[in-house]
Amino acid sequence: MTEKVSTTLRDNPVLRWTALLLLASAMFFSYIFMDILSPIKDLMQSTRGWDSTAFGTMQGSETFLNVFVFFLIFAGIILDKMGVRFTAVLSGAVMVVGASINWYAVTEGFMGSPLEAWFNTHLNYIPGFDELGISPFYRGMPASAKLAAIGFMIFGCGVEMAGITVSRGIVKWFKGREMALAMGSEMALARLGVATCMIFSPVFARLGGDIDVSRSVAFGLVLLCVALIMFIVYFFMDKKLDAQTGEAEEKDDPFRVRDIGRILSSGGFWLVALLCVLYYSAIFPFQKYAVNMLQCNLTFTPVEEGSFWATNTVTVIQYIIMLVAAAAAFVSNFSKTRGMRYGMLALAVAALVAFCYMGYMRQSAETVFAVFPLLAVGITPILGNYVDHKGKAASMLVLGSVLLIVCHLTFAFVLPAFKGNAVGGVLVAYVTILVLGASFSLVPASLWPSVPKLVDAKIIGSAYALIFWIQNIGLWLFPLLIGKVLDRTNPQLVADLQNGLITAEEAAVSYDYTAPLIMLACLGVAALVLGFVLKAVDKKKGYGLELPNVAE
Repeated sequence: MTEKVSTTLRDNPVLRWTALLLLASAMFFSYIFMDILSPIKDLMQSTRGWDSTAFGTMQGSETFLNVFVFFLIFAGIILDKMGVRFTAVLSGAVMVVGASINWYAVTEGFMGSPLEAWFNTHLNYIPGFDELGISPFYRGMPASAKLAAIGFMIFGCGVEMAGITVSRGIVKWFKGREMALAMGSEMALARLGVATCMIFSPVFARLGGDIDVSRSVAFGLVLLCVALIMFIVYFFMDKKLDAQTGEAEEKDDPFRVRDIGRILSSGGFWLVALLCVLYYSAIFPFQKYAVNMLQCNLTFTPVEEGSFWATNTVTVIQYIIMLVAAAAAFVSNFSKTRGMRYGMLALAVAALVAFCYMGYMRQSAETVFAVFPLLAVGITPILGNYVDHKGKAASMLVLGSVLLIVCHLTFAFVLPAFKGNAVGGVLVAYVTILVLGASFSLVPASLWPSVPKLVDAKIIGSAYALIFWIQNIGLWLFPLLIGKVLDRTNPQLVADLQNGLITAEEAAVSYDYTAPLIMLACLGVAALVLGFVLKAVDKKKGYGLELPNVAE
């Protein structure tokens, strides 16, 4: 029996981490598409007529079906009943379908078409949803935004299904091993998708000097096709693992409605779920507006045409430097010798400084915000390894909440004070963005590995689905709220735009973001309070959230 177990894919470190790489790469590509329009919000307003309300409504639509049609609950049932590999491929296919619709909605071909005319006159009133104030559309919403929202809804079903599937897959391959490190590493790689999106989406939109936002979406769509291929490869790898171990796929454990009751009756589960929705609601919706927030608060001088800093070559060079910084920081965690470790760290720091310098020289908000995941990539494995061997997961959530509050308040009150100071403003932005990214890394390293300690392994897919469903309520609500708050707290700007006193291009980079940022900081305060409550409950009931994952 021992000989059989020792020869399985799961017990081979190279193959175990190869499975993780396939899952993480697929999530990397999905993260790129998730925020593909975020760095070009200003172009969506100037070329497609999407004001902040339309932009926020479309962005919030990603989670609409997951929340209000309970698709995530069904996704959890599918995952528990059909298993990781089937659900992974299904999620990849759904993402590609939704992204294709989203792409067509912003193409020139859609503009002026009979389908555009139909969307202009329909979906202005959705019975029931309008009365409840949760409709994904509204009267006057641009037709392209409506169709894009439909595509984004479908994509959202796929990406959230993929999220719970990847989490379940990591548990399957890493339980009893380096699970927190694996989850943290997966999220670190996936978050490089944010930087990739921020760097390349504007490049494709402005390629050749001709602005076309559909090229950016097409870029993301192609990568989602690659993600589907990754899931298919994982399918066969996972199937071979089950053949080796003789384990039955999860479909042999039928889902029962009372399982949901078992999950919801856990006070620890509710605390983790609420922490998740508060924390993620302060990060993901912010990402969708972060570039525009920087455009409105920093002073940029347009780079001269023909300059090296205005070429696409510098984009590729900067991206390569970003990968060097991320890879060196990540590898430093696994270096066997002190010299190698510090050498990798020195290379990572040098590459990070070069990356930031290039972002400043390019004088664009999207290249400044692209630094967001880089510190997280370096410290997430450290945090994951610490939780695996030392514990303190709940304490890390508290620390993450404190950093979250500080960062959003800095964006709200400190950064605007540097407007007009070209160097000082960018420095404040870089430091705050790096710290925010680092705080975000505390969640996958500490929160997700805690879920198996709260629920039975047979229903863990449903548990993740419920957490993601609760999280999706915030991810639907807050992009919409930020957009509405922006328009409501900038009435003069909106009026001047409507009266033709300023252009759409000028309006897009003139918003006051103070109110939305304070709102996001308040989410951090609520998460901080719940973090302390979770620590107290864990101490009382002994969930083991502060204990290490690996028995030593």
